Amino acid sequence: MIQEFKKFVAGGNLISIAVGILMGVEFGKIVTSFTDNLFTPIFAMFGGKPNFSEVAILEINNAQFRFGAFVTAVINFLIVAVVAFLIVKAAAKLQKAQEEASGPSEVDLLTEIRDSLKK
Repeated sequence: MIQEFKKFVAGGNLISIAVGILMGVEFGKIVTSFTDNLFTPIFAMFGGKPNFSEVAILEINNAQFRFGAFVTAVINFLIVAVVAFLIVKAAAKLQKAQEEASGPSEVDLLTEIRDSLKK
């Protein structure tokens, strides 16, 4: 079991996962910065409040329903989702182009030769 674990850790998969997680965390910070420092001030010009998190729609016994904080979280999620979609779409397109450029597989060629010999 220890040998298998060493092989797993030494393999590229675990390192790739770790790098992906780190990149995701940092991208989340960029999106949060975009929302807080660029998008929110633009909204503040029209809505009057410079910070969404302060926008509350209801207060009961000193508990606030902060609708603005929820809107900020939704905006952050949508930005991350759109970027993730674009990355996956671009990766699929690149993979398809590589498959088309590589030509037929060995099995396809052998099947073609077999069919030609039968004729």
